[in-house]
Amino acid sequence: MSTTSEDEENVVSGEEEEEELDEEQEDSDIGEEEQEDESNAESENDDEDVNQKVSKNQANGGDAVNGNDDKAEKDLSWKDLGLNETLVKACEELKWKAPSKIQKEAIPVALQGKDVIGLAETGSGKTGAFALPILHALLENPQRYFALILTPTRELAFQISEQFEALGSSIGVKCCVVVGGMDMVSQALQLGKKPHIIIVTPGRLVDHLENLKGFNLKAIKYLVMDEADRILNMDFEVELDKILKVLPKERRTFLFSATMTKKVKKLQRASLKDPVKVEVSNKYQTVEQLQQYYIFIPVKYKDVYLVHILNELAGNSFMIFCSTCNNTVKTALMLRALGLAAIPLHGQMSQNKRLAALNKFKAKNRSILISTDVASRGLDIPHVDVVLNFDIPTHSKDYIHRVGRTARAGRSGKAITFVTQYDVELYQRIEHLLGKQLPLYKCEEDEVMALQERVSEAQRTAKLELKDIEESKGAKGRFKKGAAGDDFDDSEQFTGARKRLKTGGGGGGKNNWKKAKRK
Repeated sequence: MSTTSEDEENVVSGEEEEEELDEEQEDSDIGEEEQEDESNAESENDDEDVNQKVSKNQANGGDAVNGNDDKAEKDLSWKDLGLNETLVKACEELKWKAPSKIQKEAIPVALQGKDVIGLAETGSGKTGAFALPILHALLENPQRYFALILTPTRELAFQISEQFEALGSSIGVKCCVVVGGMDMVSQALQLGKKPHIIIVTPGRLVDHLENLKGFNLKAIKYLVMDEADRILNMDFEVELDKILKVLPKERRTFLFSATMTKKVKKLQRASLKDPVKVEVSNKYQTVEQLQQYYIFIPVKYKDVYLVHILNELAGNSFMIFCSTCNNTVKTALMLRALGLAAIPLHGQMSQNKRLAALNKFKAKNRSILISTDVASRGLDIPHVDVVLNFDIPTHSKDYIHRVGRTARAGRSGKAITFVTQYDVELYQRIEHLLGKQLPLYKCEEDEVMALQERVSEAQRTAKLELKDIEESKGAKGRFKKGAAGDDFDDSEQFTGARKRLKTGGGGGGKNNWKKAKRK
C-alpha cells in the first residue's frame, strides 16, 4: 500500500506514546484477535502495534463509542443521535424503527467530524451508519461530488445507491453508480451531471480517472470503503493507491467491514487520520437468530442431498453458494430439469443479466438463487430464509458473509453447510473461527436415496444443456466477438434437452437437431 504522509506518521507516532499507558488494558483484546487470524508469528507483532495505535481512540473517544449505560442505549431514537429533522422523517418513512447497535455508536462519532472504523457483523445496518452522517453533512453544506463510496462488487454498489436515494428522496440527492460491465460513455455522461454521491468499484473508477477529461475527485469531502477487507482481497491494492493519491487530504474517511484483516489494518494506517474504532463485536460472529447446521455426506450424493433439502424445506426462499461459475449454471440447470425455479448469478454473466437475475429473485419470481461469492457480500434481500453452502468456502471468513445473507435485521434464518470427505479441514477452520461446534442437520437416508434416480436423469439433462450453451457461445463468438454467450448467461431458455432425450432416438437424431439449431 502507499506509504503514509509525514502528517500521518506524526499522528501514528503520537498514538504510540499515548498507547503505552493503555497497553495492559488492551492486551487481552489483541490476544483474541491475533489468535483467530491465520498468520505466522512475525506478522503478529506488527498487528499488535497497529491494533494498539487504533485502540488509543477508544480511550480518547471513551463513552462516545462504547456507551456503558444499556438503558439509555435502548431508548435512543434517531432524533437523539443528533440527525437532521428531514433525515429522521426519512428513517421513519422507511419503517426504520430504531437505530441498530452499530448506528447508535458510529453516527454520533461521525457527526463530530471524526474518521470512523466500523466493525460489526453482517446484516447489522452498516450502510445506514455511513449514509446518514454523509447526508446530514450534505444538508449543512450542499455541493456536487460530495462523497465517494468504494465497494467490492457491482451488485452491492447498486444496493447502496438505492439506500442513499431512499434516504435522500425528500432532499433531492443525486447518485451515480460507476461499475464495470456497463457502458463507459453513459457513465461519463452521468458523471458530467455532477452527482452528489458517487458509488464505484475501484477498477472502473480508475478507468474514468485516466480516460475522462476534466473528471477529478478534488472536491470530495467523504470517502467510504465498504466491505474493506473484500476490496483488498480482490487485489484492488494498485487501484486503491491510485484513488487515494488523487483524493484531497482534507476529507473524512469511513472504513466499514464485518471482518478485520491485516490488510485492512495496513489500509487504515495509510488513509485514516486519528480514527475512532467502533466495534460492535470484536469476534467473528454471526447473529443470534441464525440457526446453523452442517451435513456430512459423500461427494457422490451431494446433488441428491441438495434436492432432498430443497424439497423438505419447500416454500422457503433459498440462496445456494457454489465455488465456480460453471458449477452455478450446472446446478441451476439440474434443478430446473426437476421443475424447481432456480436462477444462477455469477461473475461471467453480463452486468444486465446479473441485475436481471437478482431482480427476479428479489421479486420472488424465483425461489432459488444459485450464486458464487459475488453475492456473498452486503446484499440485503430480506426474504432469504435459508442459505446453503453447497461448496464449502475456502476462506473461513467468507462463511460469515455467506450466512449473513439470511437472518438480517432481527429476522430468523437457517444456514446449512455441505461437508464432504474432502472438506473436513476447511470445515474445522470455520468451527474454529466461530468458536463453537455446529449441530448436525438430520436427514433420513432412505428418503434421500429414493430421489437418486430422478436426480441422475436431471444431471444428464443438465450436462447436455451445458454442452449446448458452450457450443452456442463458441458459434456466436465466431460471428460477433465480445458478445459471446451474452444471450445464454442465465440459461433460462434451455429447457429442451429432456424432450430431445426422449425424441432423439440415437446419435443421428442428436446431430440433426444440432444442424437444425445452427440453421
